[in-house]
Amino acid sequence: MGELDVLDGIEGWLTEAQAGRLFDAAAGVAPGGRIVEIGSFRGRSTIVLASAAPEGATVFAIDPHAGNDRGPEEISGYAAAAADDHAAFLANLDAAGVEDRVTHLRMFSDAALAEIEGPIDVLYVDGAHRFAPARADIRDWGRRVGADGTLLIHDSFSSVGVTMAIVRELVPGRRFRYVGRSRSLAEYRADLPVSDVGRVTNGVVQLGQLPWFARNLTLKVALTLGYGSLARRLGRPVPEWPY
Repeated sequence: MGELDVLDGIEGWLTEAQAGRLFDAAAGVAPGGRIVEIGSFRGRSTIVLASAAPEGATVFAIDPHAGNDRGPEEISGYAAAAADDHAAFLANLDAAGVEDRVTHLRMFSDAALAEIEGPIDVLYVDGAHRFAPARADIRDWGRRVGADGTLLIHDSFSSVGVTMAIVRELVPGRRFRYVGRSRSLAEYRADLPVSDVGRVTNGVVQLGQLPWFARNLTLKVALTLGYGSLARRLGRPVPEWPY
C-alpha cells in the first residue's frame, strides 16, 4: 500500500491489511458523503480514511482525547497521556496533508450524535472497548448508517467487551450483514435480507468467529501472565498481541 507509506511511524493498532480494508471502504463513498470514525487515538486510521475519501466527502473523527481505553493496557493514561495523544493526532494529520479533510469532534461519542446530520456512508468504530459503551456505539451510531452503508468494528472477536456487544446487537440483528474480517477488523454492510433464513445464516456466520475469539482470549491471558518472557528464555518466538 504505497499510497499509505505516510503511516510509517504513527502509533496505533491498525495493521496494514486492516488499513487496506478501511481505505477501500472510504474510497467507495460518493462525493459529498460522510465518513465517521469513533476513536482516533493518534490519527493512524483517520489518515487512512481521509486519504481515501473522494473529493467533497467529510471525515468526522470523534475522540475526546481524554485518556486511553483500548489496547493491551485498557483504561490507563489520563491527563498527560491525553494531551500527548491530542497533540500527536493534530501533528500527524498535518504531516500527512489531510487536516483540511477531517472534522475533529473532541468529545465522547454519545455527545457527538447531535453534531452530525444526515446518513453515514462509512462508520468505523474503535472507541471504548468496554461492553456498555461499545454496545452504545454499535447500536446508536449504527442506526445512522444509510442503506448499503458500511460498518467496520475494530477489536471484533478479540476484545471481550466489543465481542459481547457484537453478539448482543449484530448477531440477532435485522440490518447489518457480516461481510468478513481482517484479523479483528470486522466489516458489515447495511443490506441484511429481511427473511428469517437470511438473519439466521448471518448470525451463524458471526458465531462461527467465536473459536478465534477464544484463541485470542487465551493468548491475551498467557501474555499477561508472562508467557512472552518465558518464550524468549526458551528461544521461541513471542506471539504479538492479537489485533
